[in-house]
Amino acid sequence: MSQAPDAVVRIFNNIRRVIIGKDEAIKMVLCAWFAGGHVLIEDCPGTGKTMLARALAKSTQVDFKRVQFTPDLLPTDLLGTSVYRQEKNVFEFIKGPIFTTVFLGDELNRATPRTQSALLECMAEGQVTVEGTTYTLNPLFFVMATQNPIEQHGTFPLPEAQLDRFMMKIAVGYPKIEDEINVLKSQNQAHPIHALQSVESEERIMQVRALIPTIQVSDKVYHYAATLIGSTRKSPDLKLGASPRATLALIRAAQSLAMMDGLNYVRPTHVYHLVKSVLGHRLVLTPEARISGKTAEIVLDQLVRDIPVPLS
Repeated sequence: MSQAPDAVVRIFNNIRRVIIGKDEAIKMVLCAWFAGGHVLIEDCPGTGKTMLARALAKSTQVDFKRVQFTPDLLPTDLLGTSVYRQEKNVFEFIKGPIFTTVFLGDELNRATPRTQSALLECMAEGQVTVEGTTYTLNPLFFVMATQNPIEQHGTFPLPEAQLDRFMMKIAVGYPKIEDEINVLKSQNQAHPIHALQSVESEERIMQVRALIPTIQVSDKVYHYAATLIGSTRKSPDLKLGASPRATLALIRAAQSLAMMDGLNYVRPTHVYHLVKSVLGHRLVLTPEARISGKTAEIVLDQLVRDIPVPLS
């Protein structure tokens, strides 16, 4: 991170003031945002998922909206609805909370599939279509969704099409003992999120994002990424392998990670580092693999070991 653009370092260090001891999770969230993707955070309650999103938004001068997903939430509660204005004798569209820059969807899997699907166009195309009219979202539009993997009562598992829209799926995890002690000390009188100030502007973040396509990718790296993706489609343990969208996401995320490392080119190790985060949630195991106790991460580990990492 020391060689990364100053804006990236400032945002990273600012978030670390609130999210203590979770540098990897912070780095992955920033990596996805700069790459133009979205992040699904799956972890147990109380690990800082929501706080991470709030810290990101407060560290930058961008709009932030948070929605708690529940079974009775409707698509119009997210997208907006038309209201009749009697004094004007017209219907006026009232924008919903999706019209923001950083959107936090808390417990996304508690909403019904109908409401979950309202996010598809927003995440894939950066726009919203309501009653035949299309509205463009902010170029920096970023969805951070959370879900609890433990509690399944009253939830609706995200379909593959929805999962495929997330560039990454990550976990925050429990802190180490020394980090948890620091968390306790930092929140003794007041939560540090309240004192957090923005350190970068929206314009500067756009400039950083514009750097991503300029990061060079060699033919060796392209071939390595494509080979990894292709292996998921041939694995006997997988009913569904990674899509071409996953290949695009893997390369774009690798470019973003290289930029954050202060490089102007992608190393094969960048792709290797991102495999589980970018591909793990997109794979569907066969019934036989599930019965034998395998997980997507276990299958990916085997596939990655079988494919040699090319020299930089």
